[in-house]
Amino acid sequence: MSTVRPLRHALALATVVPLVLTATMVSTSAPALAKSDFSVKPFMGWSSWSVQSSTHPDYGTKWLTEEHIKDTADSMAANLKRAGYTNVNLDAGWNANWDWQFRTDANGIPEADPERFPNGIASLARYIHGKGLKIGLYGGAGLQKAIYDKNAPIIGTNCTTQDITVMPLTPTNMWGGDWKIDFTKPCAQAYFDSIADRFASWGVDFVKVDGVTTDNIPDIEAWSKAIDQSGRKMWLTASAWPVPRDAGEGLRPWANSVRVDTDVECYCNTVSTWTSSVDNRWEDLPNWLDVVEPNYWPDLDSMPISNNTGLGIQDGITDTERQSVMTFWSMASSPLYVGGDISTIDDKAVSILTNREVIAVDQAGVIPTQVTGGTLQVWNKRLPDGRLAVAVYNLGDESSDITVQWNQLGVRGNRNIRDLVGRQNLGKFNKSWTAKAVPAHGSRLITLS
Repeated sequence: MSTVRPLRHALALATVVPLVLTATMVSTSAPALAKSDFSVKPFMGWSSWSVQSSTHPDYGTKWLTEEHIKDTADSMAANLKRAGYTNVNLDAGWNANWDWQFRTDANGIPEADPERFPNGIASLARYIHGKGLKIGLYGGAGLQKAIYDKNAPIIGTNCTTQDITVMPLTPTNMWGGDWKIDFTKPCAQAYFDSIADRFASWGVDFVKVDGVTTDNIPDIEAWSKAIDQSGRKMWLTASAWPVPRDAGEGLRPWANSVRVDTDVECYCNTVSTWTSSVDNRWEDLPNWLDVVEPNYWPDLDSMPISNNTGLGIQDGITDTERQSVMTFWSMASSPLYVGGDISTIDDKAVSILTNREVIAVDQAGVIPTQVTGGTLQVWNKRLPDGRLAVAVYNLGDESSDITVQWNQLGVRGNRNIRDLVGRQNLGKFNKSWTAKAVPAHGSRLITLS
């Protein structure tokens, strides 16, 4: 992963235009609400980066076009919307030309590349909204160097983009590709307000800001306030590969979710592989359990659950591993968003992704507890209806039994057990339950009541 990540972020580098929107300046008389209220549940949907990052000959960065996004929205509406998947999120490159050069208007606000999106984002948003779905866009922390060089006038002010940077010019974000912004200068917030206003005018529902380090906490604060003043509710996620843990508390008042682990993609001809880097989630999430909370969800990155058969890019993990991904993301109350070409989604992926009993564990919006670590892991969380959800994971390379003792969970007596993946009751158990022959990289998900 370390050998390919620079490629992904060399691409993102150009792609990471500071999400700056063009719009009229808003009154500063009303205090910011800090962030849009999505406290009830994490978002569900799809992200384009997994197919953009692939070396598969039919995919890569040039795949991101209006036609393909509309195909994705059509498939989501037909196959996944009924289970709650609504977000169609465009990642890096929506405003880049085929040579990965990024387009902004005269005020330094990103605008769609006309060859990729000939009808613009507002038109695409209307198409997506017409299917009962939502649309998201991508940007990067800091001020893109090309926007600085442009010295673009900031809407509603007497400032330009050269007036809002730290001097001397200081690189910022995880790849050091953009200039650090000086947020003591009032026109800095005005610039972010102009971008958020533009996004709002297009009907954008979601913003991902990438490359976030501790140094970029003020960027996320500015984005949050800009979204608030725009008058449109937008999900704001702070992303990197991963966001440094020491940024966790500082980002919490401003972001709706935070990326807690490395990229899930393998940057190969599939979406991912188990070791590059699906299995990293189990070691990364525990470091964040003390800071994430409702409306500040742990983002485990996209789920490689789309297609293992037929035409199109393959997930690169087995069906057993795909189910473990769905189970772990759901136990984490992570946003559930698919990576892959869902226009070629297979029946098994639809079955895994739309299991309402598993989804309910995610949408309960409860942060889990890790009971045991190591190769054979046990996790649990108390659901709002009083049931205890328990997941076991075999991260080893051989099949194994995994026993859950009631005293590990703080419960006692006879308990009714339900297998949520199998959608069947298993009967009553006293003091313990054993998941028999859990396959390598496999899992089980049950409730105790």
